[in-house]
Amino acid sequence: MYSSELLKGSLQTIILKLLSENGRMYGYEITGRVKALSEGEILLTEGALYPTLHKLEADGLVVTETVSLGKRIRKYYSLTPAGTATATARVQEFLEFVQTMRIILATKPSPDA
Repeated sequence: MYSSELLKGSLQTIILKLLSENGRMYGYEITGRVKALSEGEILLTEGALYPTLHKLEADGLVVTETVSLGKRIRKYYSLTPAGTATATARVQEFLEFVQTMRIILATKPSPDA
């Protein structure tokens, strides 16, 4: 598993990307999808997921829809138009960041450093 520090900086991007691909999702579905896609390397906790979803909602990037399933209530999250644009931009930014990190981490230190 990856450190929580690495996850903190990428959680919004992960959620935005999943919602852009899947339309609407509920919290447990998001955590399950992340776990499956990462082959168990990323395990989202409720303490990380829901504050991030609430922040995305407060920022106008995500809207919620509450659905009653018998005695259970499920809250679905989906992207707003601004959320869709932000998802595209964040994914592109993250891919560029990863490429830059690959260059930095592959560079051998110079003898002068």
